[in-house]
Amino acid sequence: MTSIVSVSPADLSQRRKTLRRQRRRHTVNDIWRTLALSSLALGLLWGSTQPVWVIRNPEQISIEGNQLLSSRTIRSLLSLSYPQSLLRIEPQALAAKLESRQSLIAKATVTRQLFPPSLTVQIQERQPVALACTNVRCSLSIAAKDEKTRSQQSTVGLLDEKGAWMPIKSNPSIDKSFPLPKLKIIGSREKYLPYWSQLYQVVRRSPVKVSEIDWQDPENLILKTELGIVHLGSYSSQLVEQQLKVLDRLRQLSAKLNGRQIAYIDLKKPEAPAIQLLEPASSDKDPDTR
Repeated sequence: MTSIVSVSPADLSQRRKTLRRQRRRHTVNDIWRTLALSSLALGLLWGSTQPVWVIRNPEQISIEGNQLLSSRTIRSLLSLSYPQSLLRIEPQALAAKLESRQSLIAKATVTRQLFPPSLTVQIQERQPVALACTNVRCSLSIAAKDEKTRSQQSTVGLLDEKGAWMPIKSNPSIDKSFPLPKLKIIGSREKYLPYWSQLYQVVRRSPVKVSEIDWQDPENLILKTELGIVHLGSYSSQLVEQQLKVLDRLRQLSAKLNGRQIAYIDLKKPEAPAIQLLEPASSDKDPDTR
């Protein structure tokens, strides 16, 4: 049989006292924990207002990775007021602000350093590979002096190899020492943008240097090359690659024309290239035979 152990009143009283002491101990511990956390929070709040953790001027913001945009421009895009408590700055919010305000910035990362108090902004820029405009009168000049040129710049921009558009008009602070792309594409972006990435890779690999792509007429893609003007007809990535290889084989053409000038090279049918010559001047056709 199971024996029942009797508990005396004195034991019960002692157990109650032990439980009360444990409860008091837990309560005291909770109070101290609350006071400690409150003190820490107050200390951080106080510390955040102290000069040791304050950004007082833009020079405490380090900019890294930028080539096209000046460090001064990037600091201005942050729109920070000074002095600024370092602990109140939200790095992710600042990075998102940079990416949304400047199309040349593909990715931004902002980190804080407490000692010494500073910010580091790491920039990954989009790399322009071509100047894009809607008509032949666009200019590579960034610094527009007259109103006419400024109005033209509203339709002028830069393209990266994936087709990201970077309007020049909104980027007057592009570092003037940075070389702009030599390649130009003319025409409506809506028409060529679906093919741009593929077309750029073909042109980049071309054995013949291409300086301009004219897409104003989708039925006749025109290239300005080191060998002259070339008419390609309707765009096809495989056909363009073949046409450029044929063009490379025509390098010795000018020597065979005995000084006659070429209007353009017709490669619409790359298996049967044709040459359109300029009409000779009247003085050349009808020399004075007095």
